[in-house]
Amino acid sequence: MKCPNCKSTDTYPLDNLYNCTQCYYEWDPNEVELDAQDQVTKVLDSNGNELQNGDSVIVIKDLPVKGSPKPVKAGTKVKNIRLTDGDHNIDCKIEGFGAMGLKSIYVKKAN
Repeated sequence: MKCPNCKSTDTYPLDNLYNCTQCYYEWDPNEVELDAQDQVTKVLDSNGNELQNGDSVIVIKDLPVKGSPKPVKAGTKVKNIRLTDGDHNIDCKIEGFGAMGLKSIYVKKAN
């Protein structure tokens, strides 16, 4: 089990707690799992709908692509998205373009 403080894998159980050999942090694994679920940020589309991994979205405006002479056109449907952290918080594959990252503000959830 990884240490929630320093992410080290050098941990060991002691009674009902876990201890880290690197930073000496001590934690209850049941409480850490709850905290991690509380800290998950929601990714919202342009209309405020929450997006999930595996959703389909529709691009709402033409988006230029570096190295490509043509943009991703508005109305393009993107299937099976994967949410990530960062500025471009959607990883996906778009037919004719390949793998790329999109910003959630430029898509809407498909029905």
